[in-house]
Amino acid sequence: MSGTIAVRDDAESSANANGAEGCLAAADGLYGSSFREILAFFSSLQRQLTRPGLEWLFVFFVFFLQGAWPVPDVNEPYYVGKAIHFWNPSFGPRDDFFASRDAHWVFYFTAGWLSLFLPPAVTAWIIRLVTWTALTEGWRRLHRAVVGTGGLCTIWTATMFVAANDHFHLAGEWVIGGAEAKGLAYAALFFALAALARGDYPRTWLLLGIATAFHVLVGGWSMIATGFVWLLSGQERLPLRRMIPYIFAAVVIALPGLVPSLMLTAGVSPQIEAQAHRIYVFHRLCHHMVVGCFAAWNVARFAALTAVFIILCRQISSHARWLRVRNFVLGALLLACVGILLSMTVQIWPVFAASVLRYYWFRLADAAVPMGTALGMALLVQSPPSFGLERGFACRYLRRGLLGVGILGAAGHLMGYALIRAVPVVPRTEWVAGTWRASVADPSLLRNYYGWRRVCKWIAENTPPDARFLTPRWNGSFKWYTGRSEVVTWKEIPQDAESIVQWWHRLLDIYVVDDPILGKRWIGTLAELREKRLLELAAKYNVDYIVTTWSPTLDLELAFGECGNPYLVYRARRGQPPEASARGAVPSGAGLFQP
Repeated sequence: MSGTIAVRDDAESSANANGAEGCLAAADGLYGSSFREILAFFSSLQRQLTRPGLEWLFVFFVFFLQGAWPVPDVNEPYYVGKAIHFWNPSFGPRDDFFASRDAHWVFYFTAGWLSLFLPPAVTAWIIRLVTWTALTEGWRRLHRAVVGTGGLCTIWTATMFVAANDHFHLAGEWVIGGAEAKGLAYAALFFALAALARGDYPRTWLLLGIATAFHVLVGGWSMIATGFVWLLSGQERLPLRRMIPYIFAAVVIALPGLVPSLMLTAGVSPQIEAQAHRIYVFHRLCHHMVVGCFAAWNVARFAALTAVFIILCRQISSHARWLRVRNFVLGALLLACVGILLSMTVQIWPVFAASVLRYYWFRLADAAVPMGTALGMALLVQSPPSFGLERGFACRYLRRGLLGVGILGAAGHLMGYALIRAVPVVPRTEWVAGTWRASVADPSLLRNYYGWRRVCKWIAENTPPDARFLTPRWNGSFKWYTGRSEVVTWKEIPQDAESIVQWWHRLLDIYVVDDPILGKRWIGTLAELREKRLLELAAKYNVDYIVTTWSPTLDLELAFGECGNPYLVYRARRGQPPEASARGAVPSGAGLFQP
């Protein structure tokens, strides 16, 4: 077909293991002989990077650069904190979130034991490094299975993948990040897709069982997309009777992750279950689950990336490896389309919409489309010009544009993150603004962070291990730094239906006031509630201490306060307010505390 690149099949792939010459010829056909010297340099670099270990190290470096945010990162107090409590119940012994049912049992079991010997920060870093190691090897195998060559091309596709996942997501899903269950699940998915590309369905199903055990949604949706690939395989389709034993084995492997997930709604009334679904989908996580809540810019960028992937599908034709991975991505997109249709029922059938949208229909597409686009771009480069690269003026310049954008985008993303890692920044759990640039420019962020660390340090050293606290609603790191229990926070939503409803009621009871002018609103600080209400809440929720800001001052017994620190700790009983005249200007973060 005119304007279509026919990618080599398995036999041709093994015969053309060194793709540097094919790369040179393809790019030479795209851009002309004037680029020959530059391409020769990259050919030499390609030969160096095919040495054992070098390719792996560079891909690992790309993933490290992407995910190496200061500890604790956004979800790490949630996942790692629960894993620590799983093995060490004295960590937050009276915390309601920790007491809720465990949805990610396999992750807690396999990762939490490290906390018996190591502090939370070191535990998180070890889990990160193990996860990135598995992702690195998984990506290398997937790339080589689809593209057929390694070296510089593997590093390029890895960079394009993380860049596209970072900037062109639809629902906020990431693959390379902190220490949590889905990172390990995506690593198993990469291994599974490498097997799928080779047509090895038995191994694919077993690896998807491992992915499901770690994260039931990542693995479960991937199983459905793999079934879609099998349906479209045509004459090369493996007979179902030969796959059934491996599918059964995959389900057995997945049971440690599947059973806890199925138990999340066990034993609750239909009314409580429906209420939990509504809270989970519409009040807390609509930005991940409901299309109408997605940022318009995210939708536009994801649509653009999907369009590029579709163009690559039209430009590349193949029988085997690319076709299977391409169909997997199309299966993920089909799931996203179903999610869009289900989102249309929010207004007319909200109970049904909440019950089905809670399954993150867009999660797999956010990871699969960047993956398919990165691998497709590599195939666009690797394919020799004799397969129609020169045919069609429009097609030639279209490919030139795609290749240029891919190279410049990957390089720019890598350099951008190298600059980000060179600038000290507080953990993302403490960010008020949503971006790195805005957070670095916020002069109050560092002051508040160091003040928060000092308060947490005092609490860890001077309060009983079983003490229970009322804390600021938006904090995400109190238990991480103190090991003490707190009543409720916005970030730590439980997973089981009954606990979700209780969590929501506690949030409304503590942090919402009925303002005579503004009506019901969220408070900015616990101190707004004043002494009487705080003592009522302390008695109701068995609270020993209250952490809040210094203004307005309260007639409660002050346990900890220091000049310039924006945070105070009160005991939950009457006392004398701190002297306002004793408070001076807030010093710099370095003057307060060096973690």
